[in-house]
Amino acid sequence: MTKLDPETAHIGFDYVILGGTGDLAFRKIYPSFFNLMLNGSLSKDARLLVVSRGMIEVDVFSKQLTKELRQSGKFDAEQMSKVRDFLSLFSFLKLDIMAGDGRSELRTWLHQKNDEGRVRLFYLSISPTLFEHACELIGSLELQTDYVRIVVEKPLGSDTRSAIRINTKIRDIVPETQIYRIDHYLGKETVQNLMVLRFANVIFEALWRNVYIDFVQISVLESVGLEGRTDYYDQYGAIKDMVQNHLLQLLCLTAMEPPSHFQAGTVRDEKLRVLHALRDPVSSDVLLGQYEGYSREVGKQSQTETFVATRVFIDNWRWAGVPFYLRTGKRMYERRSEIVIGFKSIPHNIFSGMPHGDIIPNKLIIQLQPEEGIRLAMMSKKPGPGGMNVLPTDLMLNFKESYKSIPLAAYERLLLDTVRGNQTLFMRFDEVVAAWSFTDKLLQKTCNVSPVLYRQASAGPPMPADFFMMQQHFWQDQ
Repeated sequence: MTKLDPETAHIGFDYVILGGTGDLAFRKIYPSFFNLMLNGSLSKDARLLVVSRGMIEVDVFSKQLTKELRQSGKFDAEQMSKVRDFLSLFSFLKLDIMAGDGRSELRTWLHQKNDEGRVRLFYLSISPTLFEHACELIGSLELQTDYVRIVVEKPLGSDTRSAIRINTKIRDIVPETQIYRIDHYLGKETVQNLMVLRFANVIFEALWRNVYIDFVQISVLESVGLEGRTDYYDQYGAIKDMVQNHLLQLLCLTAMEPPSHFQAGTVRDEKLRVLHALRDPVSSDVLLGQYEGYSREVGKQSQTETFVATRVFIDNWRWAGVPFYLRTGKRMYERRSEIVIGFKSIPHNIFSGMPHGDIIPNKLIIQLQPEEGIRLAMMSKKPGPGGMNVLPTDLMLNFKESYKSIPLAAYERLLLDTVRGNQTLFMRFDEVVAAWSFTDKLLQKTCNVSPVLYRQASAGPPMPADFFMMQQHFWQDQ
């Protein structure tokens, strides 16, 4: 297999996964590291430490890891034969983050490899309530600070105040340049291609404004339910779990101004300007939903939303008057994530008097999952005799079909970036605060609103008649 990143193949590092026996670690982190090992992107001097509050039985861990890798369907028999080599990278440690039991053993493990410049990364795959305790633990380890990096999963807090408190605690240990706030949607190939599409092609960037764009839709739909995250999800809900991070980050990349350079600082500066330009939400612009059976699933009557659709406006010259429709939900009819750019109608239809002369406005559909690709819906003439028959046609860019190389999965790319110190696809502290500031306002507008029940495996609750500003703004998949 071809090496995908020879740069990181020479970087020795220690990756400490706090919460290393959790669902995220087995579903996302370990399969990503396994694939990076298979394609030669991991240094032979890489070490992974699984940290858990309970005792870790190596045989049980190995069987579960093998099971997860096999069930993922990503690896063939030959690749699965390398699992034993992969397991040789692992060490295991029982450690209570709250009490600090196991701290000296962690310090000893880290100092076994004490060569200058060795990168030490701490992945906080734990409950946000434990972040501050984890920071105190890391700060007590007496490591060479310049090479310590902290990787944090969302959500970063539960509101603006808690986000500031947690981030301040992390920044007491390491500077902003060594903090990696991960949002795996930003690691998707299509999301990064969105920036190339906009800023490397004049035909799109010239049209990327309110003069030509009628509306924007951003949808992240999940067919699954809580998947064992009952307590967490019932406390947070769809707005905190998805809107505050995934949806707002996708909105920022769609709406941001061109940065002067493709560098972490300049890209983040432009994203921050978008967040600051968001108009304060109003209650009529928000719809909450909850799938039938949710309260039974969590074991109590609950008002937690599992679906949210909201209409957002960006008050700047580029986007004034353009509605951004954001939508996310669980137990939906399918798993689908996409960004839809709806262009305005042509000013005059010269084909209106002909059969099949209706003109449908162009749409650019950026597909994030399950398949990644870009589709441009446009009009063309149907080949053959019979007059000027104008019909919708799609131009497609499918990454699997267009490129022979298999792109890195989102977590694989982001894990590599943490090792090599590239922060471009990670959120900065002021971005997190700005996103929470908007989210808090959204939560205030909905705090007394009961979610509308919707059937599982459906498209969610019916939309209010006045939600879409124009009839043609309806959801792309409906």
